[in-house]
Amino acid sequence: MPPTDELSPQERAEPRRPLDRAVVVEEAIAMIDAEGLEALTMRSLGARLGVEAMALYRHVNGREDLLEAIVDSLVDSIAVDPGDLFEPADGWQAFLQWMAHSVRSLAVAHPAVFPLVATRHPAAPWLRPPLRSLRVVEGFLDGLTRRGFTDGQAVEAYRVFTSFLLGHLLLEVATLGATTSPVEEPLDEGGAAVRPPGEEVSVEDFPTILRTAPLLSEDHTVEEFERSLEALLDRLDLVLSQ
Repeated sequence: MPPTDELSPQERAEPRRPLDRAVVVEEAIAMIDAEGLEALTMRSLGARLGVEAMALYRHVNGREDLLEAIVDSLVDSIAVDPGDLFEPADGWQAFLQWMAHSVRSLAVAHPAVFPLVATRHPAAPWLRPPLRSLRVVEGFLDGLTRRGFTDGQAVEAYRVFTSFLLGHLLLEVATLGATTSPVEEPLDEGGAAVRPPGEEVSVEDFPTILRTAPLLSEDHTVEEFERSLEALLDRLDLVLSQ
């Protein structure tokens, strides 16, 4: 999909397909994927869909409602139950590995959108991102209790598991270019010099960093994900045995 400013007059003037809430949300996700969250406004999304911005208000109640709908759409795509692939007898480790990779697939497929899943206020304070849907949390807790966890152990696993996912995946999408915090103008405090964007940081005064720079530059995100996941499973094994 071309950026908004590359749309032809005909594309801007004619809707590509009948609009409904699902179409608006789907196109908003595609726009963020292509151009970043900062590019998403009601006007730019309307231009992308070939309608006036006011036409979108028939389906979403403004940008905030649209962002909530985007988060809901992505979280609802998380596969909790892999169907006939796993049964309770297959063990909780396989279940949690399935869940972890399901959420990671979402984050890697939509790195520019994933920070919304991580930072938008959930409907309830105990709905911890990125597992912030009632359906997903229910499936998660049920999947563990059917595999031998007590209610207390399942809740503890939910807290640990979401912290692991959130920390690792926010770092991973950041390496893919995602903005994980609002863009802010730097404060001018007493005329202090502000580093220009994109300027390379000198490591000449940091010998350890300088020595290990080649290793620091290597991308091992996939291997790190697997090692961290294994460590989490070992920790939960200890909790379950107590």
